[in-house]
Amino acid sequence: QVQLVESGGGLVQAGGSLRLSCAASGRTVSGYHMGWFRQAPGKEREFVAVISWSGRTYYADSVKGRFTISRDNAKNTGYLQMNSLKVEDTAVYYCACGRWGTTVDEYSYWGQGTQVTVSS
Repeated sequence: QVQLVESGGGLVQAGGSLRLSCAASGRTVSGYHMGWFRQAPGKEREFVAVISWSGRTYYADSVKGRFTISRDNAKNTGYLQMNSLKVEDTAVYYCACGRWGTTVDEYSYWGQGTQVTVSS
């Protein structure tokens, strides 16, 4: 089993930055792809970014050029650097581990989420 814990969320003004972390425990996640999703109130959970075990990345169009996903396999930790934040980025952000993909069904393990609120 893999347990994932996100941290780093908070309140930030539009144009600001936050760095989310996803700490994994239970077993190594170096063999899994790691993804970030987000869910705003009243909306479905949506894909944000994914990084393969080897470092290949893919982003949703809405965050491309502003967000950067990375991972440190030695620390069993993933990261999401978010720059130039917009009000519409406000959501609960979840990290996940599983297969490569952009849908929730591709991922077997999920964190509890961390709130990101961007004010205007």
